[in-house]
Amino acid sequence: MTAGPTREAIDPVRFVSNRSSGKMGYAVAAAATRAGHEVCLVSGPVAIEPPRGAGVVRVTTADEMLAAVRRHVRGCDVLVMAAAVADWRPKHPAKRKLKKSGGPPRIEWEATPDILKAIAPLKRKTQVFCGFAAETDRLAPEARRKLREKNLDAIAANDVSKKDRGFESDRNALTLFFADGRARRLALATKAKCAERLLRELEEISAQKKK
Repeated sequence: MTAGPTREAIDPVRFVSNRSSGKMGYAVAAAATRAGHEVCLVSGPVAIEPPRGAGVVRVTTADEMLAAVRRHVRGCDVLVMAAAVADWRPKHPAKRKLKKSGGPPRIEWEATPDILKAIAPLKRKTQVFCGFAAETDRLAPEARRKLREKNLDAIAANDVSKKDRGFESDRNALTLFFADGRARRLALATKAKCAERLLRELEEISAQKKK
């Protein structure tokens, strides 16, 4: 499981990140431990306690998260990428604090690694890969595109433009898209309940792959 945001440095005291609290990814990890699965949780910087029984690998940047996923993905049955990885980072972070008196800094940006695309070649036939898609519009088309391009078995998409769910909330509503063309809506509920429903779907896919 991956969860939480990543941070990319602008200077020693500032960074680029996003609104992810890690609650959804941690809820999936908690549901998996309760179901008796061995869980490795690769977590960005969050302010919540990890579920009891999960092994935790703490990371900050997208590069660190990619390295951690590479180390652990070969031995897993199911990968759930619930982390909200920063899409861009300053190409040349300042080594010293940028002073306000110097005016707005000119920052050259570069893309961070796409973790799911990077590890797709490592995927075994019996493994299940599930991504997350946080969108503000075109939810279904964007989710299906990511499902296809990243060689996923499933993707959980959620509309983060609504105030009663998604980022920083304890509730969520998910639409699950599957590689076989199916789609399933999980109505607004606690993230714990959404996590349990998602886990059951992934367990079923994993069981089918192992037959």
